[in-house]
Amino acid sequence: MIDCHSGRIGKKDSGFTLVEVLVTMVILAIALLGMAALLAGIMQGNTYSNMVTTATTLAQEKLEEVRRIGYSGVESGEENYGDITDFPLFKRTTNVTSDSPAAGMKTVTVTVYWNSNNKSVELKTILTD
Repeated sequence: MIDCHSGRIGKKDSGFTLVEVLVTMVILAIALLGMAALLAGIMQGNTYSNMVTTATTLAQEKLEEVRRIGYSGVESGEENYGDITDFPLFKRTTNVTSDSPAAGMKTVTVTVYWNSNNKSVELKTILTD
């Protein structure tokens, strides 16, 4: 067959072949799957960061309460999941160790847990008599 426009014998060179279209689609699909995995990882990281920030804030609030109560009134205790108002996904424990690190001092450790105790944040302070 002779192409009237170019004077060449054979097929026209316009358009894409089926193989070219399929290869392009495979490359595009791989790129989109990679971007989807990246997006999922970013979202998971943001969720984890939010949980750490919330847990740290809850621990800091408890330490401020402990400082307000003072040396003589501070006690160990636990707030289970659902006990902390507006934060049902978190559990908070307060552990008081007397005469630590020295006589007349108390080490107060506040630990906030989430994800069924699989993740936690721990803050400490020392109170003196």
